[in-house]
Parts: sequence; C-alpha cells; structure tokens
Amino acid sequence: IFDRPPTALRPLPPAAKPTKTMVLYVIGLGLGDERDVTLRGLDAIKKSDRVFLEMYTSILSCDVTELEQFYGKKVEVADRNCVESEAESIIEPAKGDGKVALLVVGDPVCATTHTDIILRARTEGVHVEVIHNASVMGAAGYCGLQLYNFGQTVSIPFFDDAWRPTSFYPKIKYNRGGGMHTLCLLDIKVKEPDFEAMMRGKTKFLPPRFMSVNTACEQLIEAEQKHKEGAYNPSTTLCVGMARLGQEDQRIIAGTMEELVNVDFGEPLHCMAICGEVHELEMEMLSA
Repeated sequence: IFDRPPTALRPLPPAAKPTKTMVLYVIGLGLGDERDVTLRGLDAIKKSDRVFLEMYTSILSCDVTELEQFYGKKVEVADRNCVESEAESIIEPAKGDGKVALLVVGDPVCATTHTDIILRARTEGVHVEVIHNASVMGAAGYCGLQLYNFGQTVSIPFFDDAWRPTSFYPKIKYNRGGGMHTLCLLDIKVKEPDFEAMMRGKTKFLPPRFMSVNTACEQLIEAEQKHKEGAYNPSTTLCVGMARLGQEDQRIIAGTMEELVNVDFGEPLHCMAICGEVHELEMEMLSA
C-alpha cells in the first residue's frame, strides 16, 4: 500500500556498469568473536587489498588485534564519521583493480548505514558482494518468541536532559494492538564528541556507552507515564531481556518491565522484546 501513487516514487540514480575487477565485499561477522565469520567471508577478506571494520553500530566480544591475527590482514577501524561522511575513503580503493572488504558486526543489511554505502558503490560502478551472517534480528528468536510473530523493530535512544524522544511508543502500541511482539534495539554511543571540550578548542570524545535492559525499562516506563495510551503495562506486560546474544555467556530473562529493571544482565550488548500475544509453545520456551 502506497501513501502516494507509484508514479511519485523517485527512480534510483543511474549506476555505472560494474566490473568484477572493482569489488567491495560487505561482510557480516556474526555476533560472537573472530571465529564467527563464514568460510566465504574469510575467503573474501583474504583476497582483499584493504579491510575496514565498522564498529559503531555494534561490537564484537574480541578486539581488532584478535581479528587481524585470525584473518592474517591489517584491519582499519572505520568510525561513524568515516562510514557516514567519508564513505568515499572506503569505496575509492575498490576502483580499478582493487578489492576492499567492509566488515560489519552481525549482518550487513540490518542497518541503513551499510545500505547507503552499497548504493553509492554501485552508482560508482563498483561491484558489491554482500556476504551474510547471523544478526540480532534472527538470534532474538532463541528466547522462544517466534520470529514471524514480531512486528516493527524499534530503537530506544538514550534520554538526556534536553532530548527525550518517544517515537518508539506508537510503534510498540501498533504491534501489540495486532498481537505482535516488538524487538527493541538499544542505543550505542561510540566516539561521541565531547562538546564542552570542543568549546575549549580540544578534540575529545566521550567514553563509549551501551544501553542496558535496565535503562531501557526505565525509559519505557517513563514513556507510558507520559503518553498514557496503554501501549503496554509496566506491571503486567511480559518482556524478555537479552544480553550478548550469540556468545557463550548470553543471558535471557523474561519478566515485566518493573521486574527486569532490577536484573543484572552483565556486559553489553543488550536488547529486549516486548511481548504481544504469547502462544502456548512460546510460553513453554520462555519458562524453560
């Protein structure tokens, strides 16, 4: 269903004819450590002249040094500014006879940032090969909730004194109104500028922050208190908190928001699901 006639859709920009000698591999690394890369992904990394790692939309449980040792390649970290504002520095080396690998935690097509790079590379005549891997979008099903019973995925951003957005609230309400579960992806702040230091003429970045299930529950409770539309009940609506999915020490606990807000889920990354209608088999898995 279109909000406007199909004729109003803008056509895609014309793409130069790609050549196989100009290759950008966009490779999913999965959710765990350096060993989670697929054999096809590892083969592409070893064939690449340059290897970039995007590390601001998610993180692995290992560091860059461990990746380099396992791949036998130097890995260049691409921060948010590089990926979003200076993507040409990734695409340009793939022109001519170059082969470039962009490594992405999880699966490459789960974030619009990576889709944008793929489109730009194709427009410039670079052949793009996407190599998929496990992502939180699929791994969340391990908690017991059936993936085909999920509605729109939402992001929960950190609140601060000046900005407390609740655009996720109507989406959760819509999902639950149809009996669907909601996967909540929790905010990550990596290499955020320290504006106070910048005002003093210094370039400085704030320490990384990763939203916990606890903080997400606090903000969700605040959103319900603000809107009062009954999208969910913090005291009775069943939720599932998940931490470090795909890793050996992953933790999954079901409970209400008021219960989960006090649970220690440990190290990042965290996500959570807000349940819609829970079927008997799902409840059995959640209770196991």
